[in-house]
Amino acid sequence: MNFKDNKPIYLQIAEHICDEVLAGVYQTDQRIPSVREFAASVEVNANTVARSYDYLQQSGIIYNKRGLGFFVAEGAERIITDMRREQILGDELHQMFSRMATIGISPDELHRLYTEYLKQQ
Repeated sequence: MNFKDNKPIYLQIAEHICDEVLAGVYQTDQRIPSVREFAASVEVNANTVARSYDYLQQSGIIYNKRGLGFFVAEGAERIITDMRREQILGDELHQMFSRMATIGISPDELHRLYTEYLKQQ
């Protein structure tokens, strides 16, 4: 896993796990790798992964079965989608629109590019 400098590693790990939940790698009530297993696989400190798991647990995306590990919570996909939608429509889109206005990208050009993107998917 390649980490970026602009965001804390624990959040990048949490996003990665969320991506895997949305992609179907982990299903509802399925066990995810232990903190130690995941830390070894991405070569980070186990405390960093533990912080990621705590964040995901507080968000309602995973839950802990004592002695068994962490599992994907019911409705995790919806929670992830709602969180990402809120993040994009709130902060990220506003920043992108501000940059676009600054460099003169028109709404028509944005619409055309987005339509082309959707056709390629």
